[in-house]
Amino acid sequence: MTRVLILYYSSYGHVRDLAQAEAEGARSVPGTIVDIRRVPETVPADIRKSSGFVEDDTPEAAPAEMADYDAVIFGTPTRFGMMASQMKQFLDMAGGLWARNALVGKVGAVFASTGSQHGGHEATMLSSHIPLLHFGMMIAGLPYTFAGQTTRDGIIGGAPYGAGTIAGADGALLPTETDLDGARFQGAHVARIATALSSARALEEVA
Repeated sequence: MTRVLILYYSSYGHVRDLAQAEAEGARSVPGTIVDIRRVPETVPADIRKSSGFVEDDTPEAAPAEMADYDAVIFGTPTRFGMMASQMKQFLDMAGGLWARNALVGKVGAVFASTGSQHGGHEATMLSSHIPLLHFGMMIAGLPYTFAGQTTRDGIIGGAPYGAGTIAGADGALLPTETDLDGARFQGAHVARIATALSSARALEEVA
């Protein structure tokens, strides 16, 4: 069985919606087990409430758990063109995994949400790839075989670097069906790659 972790941080629910779609896509690949987890919140409860953050009862992950999976798909909102600090702090606590090469050869992917079409979600995905490369992960994006990212029918997120959505300056825009389809496509894409790599490693061990 191939194990895929969807690991995300979400303030207003947009990234959480994409995470669910990523999981649907990964689960569509036979023999794939998918878990959805969120990184711990660092914003005080009173500020979360006053800012209108959504409640989220998704179980939290610990950095060490990433080593138990064949692939990890990271979801983050954009914060000034970079990943949210909550996700960065989570990755900063994974030094032990880096030290023992625990993530080398695993598949890593990123999806994101931002407030506007030019709000930096491509920069967020690209910069989020950097720590994954330091971990030795193999990066999977959103290939153009998902034709939805080239549509001109409306405002959509996503790029070759990963699935995405545009939330609007006030967060009122919800992920479009195209955005969600892109996340499903990426989830399945990652699961297929992880399955192929796991099968190859199993054959090497037998040989």
